Amino acid sequence: MTRTVRGALLQCAYAGDKQTTIDRHIDYVEQAARQGAQIMCLQELFYGPYFCQVQDVKHYSWAERVPDGPTTSLMQELAEKHNMVLIAPVYEEEQTGVHYNTAVVIDADGTFLGKYRKTHLPQVKGFWEKFYFRPGNLGYPVFDTTVGKVGVYICYDRHFPEGARMLGLHGAEIVFIPSATSRGLSQHLWKIEQTSHAIANGYFVGTINRVGVEKEFGPNDYYGQSYFCDPRGQFVGEVASDRDEELIVRDLNLDIIQEVRNTWQFYRDRRPDLYGDIGAA
Repeated sequence: MTRTVRGALLQCAYAGDKQTTIDRHIDYVEQAARQGAQIMCLQELFYGPYFCQVQDVKHYSWAERVPDGPTTSLMQELAEKHNMVLIAPVYEEEQTGVHYNTAVVIDADGTFLGKYRKTHLPQVKGFWEKFYFRPGNLGYPVFDTTVGKVGVYICYDRHFPEGARMLGLHGAEIVFIPSATSRGLSQHLWKIEQTSHAIANGYFVGTINRVGVEKEFGPNDYYGQSYFCDPRGQFVGEVASDRDEELIVRDLNLDIIQEVRNTWQFYRDRRPDLYGDIGAA
């Protein structure tokens, strides 16, 4: 029997305030549920703007505790209501003054399974993330969800193949990569790097980018183009719009993972005994 999972990705524009943006996402989660989605990932820092275009302490107020904050609790309620695994990227406050760029993972019964903290942080114009976040310290967890083994990488992480490989070594079948990345900066890499992770590691990738220009914060033009790809690096269905909000729902045949790994024995043929210089450099 084919092992198929129906996955959903949402690329969305910031609605101008937190509650309106959350309400918009709730509507999309309900739409995904009506289409039979079993797992869904939202975009990086989903309930607010990408405030990292500027460096201003007032934006620390977007942070919440995890899992005890209101947004995580809401996502647990939605997951249970719709029998859907949810990956929700939030701004986490671990303690006063200590913040992370985090994704929470919630199982289909509403259980909080854990979180991933973004490991690699940019510090360049338009992406001043080290002002707001500490580097992640939880490694590369893989979550055993109702629909399969799920890993998370966040935005700038995607430029680092080492973590993508670790997710595969830890058993990930689907890796979600929520992002906020701007037209002209990384667009030519968008369909190359993440399909390459899927190929090199033999898993599905679902990647999300927000859309629009958040003029209050800066000129970044977020170009969407969210997509799923399979372990061959082939897109599953069409790539989403580069300008409009869009919910994409796709059927992922997880049996392809075994088929691909039977052909491309990258895990068998790797040589970790000769890679020591990577860690030492």
